[in-house]
Amino acid sequence: MKKAILFVCMMIAINVTAQQKPCACCTENHQAFDFWIGTWNVTNPDGTKAGKNTITKIENECVLRENWTSAKANYTGTSYNFYNAQKQQWEQIWVDNQGGNLHLKGNRVGNQMILQSDEVTSAKGQKYVNRVTWTLNNDGSVRQHWETSSDKKTWTTVFDGLYVKVKS
Repeated sequence: MKKAILFVCMMIAINVTAQQKPCACCTENHQAFDFWIGTWNVTNPDGTKAGKNTITKIENECVLRENWTSAKANYTGTSYNFYNAQKQQWEQIWVDNQGGNLHLKGNRVGNQMILQSDEVTSAKGQKYVNRVTWTLNNDGSVRQHWETSSDKKTWTTVFDGLYVKVKS
């Protein structure tokens, strides 16, 4: 009787394992931006509060969703970040409550995720690109540095924030 029960349990386990689908987004490339997952307090270089950001993994581990709330001006935004295996690059789609949007593309290099936009044109007709770099620091904090450039040689800082995880 014990052997029969053991046999039935083994068959059920084998059947359940066979029916499970492999994790499509559990590759090293898909996990390259996982260092950004968490709930963060974000400060400006002078130490003042910039805002709060929560990054979670959704859609069966395939997408990082960002929910940003600025410390000032009732500004919020959401981004969806994913590894595009077809193009072998990371992509971010950002939208905010002011009607703004941004599409960035790139990859992780060492301890940095570096994403850049295609050339865009400002309301004044000026062409420029955006580059955002997230750097994983040794203490677990993350620096987000957003820059723009009209010539891809000289860069102007738009945002420089230090992310420190909220203790649970």
